[in-house]
Amino acid sequence: MAKEKKPVSSGQKQNTVPFSNINYILFAAGLIIITAGWFLLRAGHISVSPIMLILGYCVIIPVAIILKPGDKKEKK
Repeated sequence: MAKEKKPVSSGQKQNTVPFSNINYILFAAGLIIITAGWFLLRAGHISVSPIMLILGYCVIIPVAIILKPGDKKEKK
């Protein structure tokens, strides 16, 4: 039978890591893309750099924050 989880009271801390390695990798990739976008914007590439900045700020960084470790469903 499956083990039942006890509810965590306010005095107990749950020993879970909020982010996994994939979160940190995505966050670092987002920061690299944002930094490259700013350098390209300074260099005058006004067509590529806004796309990179929007991709970094609005897609990659939020996905890195929202993605939970263990989101994958385990196969039985």
